[in-house]
Amino acid sequence: MNIERWLLPEGSEDLLPPQAERVERVRRQLLDIFELWGYEYVIPPMFEYLESLLTGAGEELDLLTFKALDLLSGRTVGFRADITPQVARIDAHSLGRPGVQRLCYVGTAVRTEPASIFSGRNPISAGAELYGDASERADAEIVSLMVESLKALGLISIHLNLGNVGIFREIIDRLNIQGVERDLIFKAVQKKSVIDLEEICQKCGLLKKDTHIIKGLPGLCGNSEVLPAARNLFQAYPDILNRIESLEKLQSIVTQRYPDIEIYFDLSELRGFSYHTGIVFSANLDGSSLPLAQGGRYDYVGEVFGRNAREATGFSIDVVNLAKESTEQKAKKESVLVIDCGKNSDKNLWKKIKKLREKGFVVSESGLTNEHDWVLDYCNGDWQMIPSRKIDE
Repeated sequence: MNIERWLLPEGSEDLLPPQAERVERVRRQLLDIFELWGYEYVIPPMFEYLESLLTGAGEELDLLTFKALDLLSGRTVGFRADITPQVARIDAHSLGRPGVQRLCYVGTAVRTEPASIFSGRNPISAGAELYGDASERADAEIVSLMVESLKALGLISIHLNLGNVGIFREIIDRLNIQGVERDLIFKAVQKKSVIDLEEICQKCGLLKKDTHIIKGLPGLCGNSEVLPAARNLFQAYPDILNRIESLEKLQSIVTQRYPDIEIYFDLSELRGFSYHTGIVFSANLDGSSLPLAQGGRYDYVGEVFGRNAREATGFSIDVVNLAKESTEQKAKKESVLVIDCGKNSDKNLWKKIKKLREKGFVVSESGLTNEHDWVLDYCNGDWQMIPSRKIDE
């Protein structure tokens, strides 16, 4: 039977030269940047008991998680589809340190389906998480680190998108909308369908003023002019006004630090609604809707691990997609081919090879002459460097 053993599952791929080298270079650069900002590196396991892996993460992550039976314990384990919940567990339980904690990670995740048509099912994710600080300064720090990470890799024309999932939650909770109606409104807001919202609100028997509030939410997207319009719409919602004020403070800090960045607001953005609790953000390049990095605030996730009142904010980056967009170029190293000259000519060969590698040359002891810049040949009683073109001539 002819079995195509080389086939990989859909959404899984090899990273080949030179792409693999670029991805690894980006990984190292990101970790170096995170370290300079005070973020400590952690490496969570690829799989955990399912209860721990999905705690507080919502139904969406459950559907993305591969599951298996652990033969040692008889319990169900999951292969991580997102590393952030693992880092939250480490902060809350494994470390359990008091005060502000900064952690970072880089690792491969596994998903039952890709996050988008531009990504696979085993993305390499890098991220930074800040725990124990609920202030706008913490949000500004984590957003600034995200932007700095992209800029350090040579990316320009960065667009920053800001929202706050707490706005929708405040509206729905105040109007006491539950069950099916809540889900229908949620989906209609995601689609920004004002017509659907009108119909759903009528079926729910909402007052005209409450319907006006819900219908107005999808239109609150655009530049900074969105915020005064939102303040006017939600003037009877003091908690929402506080969230708008937080967005204004964050905008002010980011604009001062990065005046070249264009900021876009979408107050109906509900990405990660079951997980995030406040500000959400993402970054993409001019002319592309694909987010290279995204994150947000997810306060109190530590409660499920026994850590009360633990605020948290962070972001993650798709390292493979980032490597494709990065303009940073590695300086080409000159290569050297060692010519085999027999047993009696290699007295000082190894010392010579080591010195060349210390100087930054790529040294190979087999191959074709035309694949290298130099050859190391034994001439006149010593090993000498000769341009490969002279050998070919």
